[in-house]
Amino acid sequence: MALQDLTPQLRTRLSRMEREVGWFVLFAAGLLVFGFGYYIYNTADRKGWFKIKAPYYTYTEGASGLKEGDPVKLMGLDVGQITKIDPMPANQFEYNMYVEFVLKSPYYGYIWTAGSKARIATADLLGKRVLEVSKGTGGHPTYVFRSVRIIPVEDVQNLPDWFLGQDIYDATGTNLIASAFKHVSNSLAPIKQSGLKEIRLLEPNKEQKRISAVWNDQEGWYDPFVKDKNDKYNMYFLKSDESPAVGDRLEAMLKQVETALPDILNLTNQLANVLSNSVNLTSNLNVVAVGARPAISNLAKVTANLDQPGALGEWLLPTNLNTRLDKMLGNADLTMTSAQTNLAALAENLQNSLSNLANLTSNLNNQVEANTNLLSGISKAIVDTDSFVQGLKRHWLLRSAFKTKPTNAPPAQPSAPLRSPKATDSR
Repeated sequence: MALQDLTPQLRTRLSRMEREVGWFVLFAAGLLVFGFGYYIYNTADRKGWFKIKAPYYTYTEGASGLKEGDPVKLMGLDVGQITKIDPMPANQFEYNMYVEFVLKSPYYGYIWTAGSKARIATADLLGKRVLEVSKGTGGHPTYVFRSVRIIPVEDVQNLPDWFLGQDIYDATGTNLIASAFKHVSNSLAPIKQSGLKEIRLLEPNKEQKRISAVWNDQEGWYDPFVKDKNDKYNMYFLKSDESPAVGDRLEAMLKQVETALPDILNLTNQLANVLSNSVNLTSNLNVVAVGARPAISNLAKVTANLDQPGALGEWLLPTNLNTRLDKMLGNADLTMTSAQTNLAALAENLQNSLSNLANLTSNLNNQVEANTNLLSGISKAIVDTDSFVQGLKRHWLLRSAFKTKPTNAPPAQPSAPLRSPKATDSR
């Protein structure tokens, strides 16, 4: 039926229905576009498309277990991804593979010039490896959000609020006298001592929303973060700490097993010989045990009869031996007791004698101290007595009493017999 054949009421109702269907289609299309946009935004936010990313690079021995797009981990978290893996040129013999990766905000702030490394670790037993960066322990941030300016040294004093953009060493170039990120106002003296003509400074203004400078380890300063002629940024280099892949480890282990396998076979042969010898020994021991069984039974009978009257045990250990031993030990005990008593009495008597002797000597000492002329008088009496005795010896009446008896004179030497001159000449 054509539309013009409908009544006005039906045409009005149909037009109203068409408008409602149109609005519904528009609403569904808008809802679909909104859902798709939200999905894209959520995916971009989850993958960090809107976040600032700091690029880094390192070198590895090989790319096994790694591929572009793999996540980069920091303290167990996914903080970035690998963006590029390329082999080094053929004339480059120090490194094999070039690995480039990015870290998203704010995790690149954990990477500092001291302590941060790129570690290639094993992820599973199937050969998968993962790139993991370590947190820094000191030094300077690898990237900053302040612009770098090269200023003549004579103009530095006019910029007291700026920050140092480099490490300053003394004239010898070995001793650090001022480090980066110090205020210029606190570093004027070290700057003058360094002998530099130009110095790099960081602007004190509010940090920018993009990376402005990257640290240069070789020069010890911050370089502007710009693209080179190959449309690449000057990135920061992280030293790598690589562990061998699981395949390489298994291959090395298999080589060790192959090397040790002949020794293991020799060892098993030796063990087999030892076991066979042990079997022979046990068989021989069985024969010896069977042969020794009569002797052991006889020995058991002999030992069973040792405690019988008149047996060998009674001969070796008579019955009155214990009585004699008890009597001897009792006498020894009495002797020791009496000796101990006598020793105690003797010690007591000796102590009394020593006490009396001490009293005697103390009394004599007291008398000598009381009579200071006693010793001189005794000495004079002895001298006078000696003089008196010597006078008695010289007195004519008593001289004979002190005479000494003469001793026998030694025998005279026999004289030679007289001989005639003739006999003398003949000799």
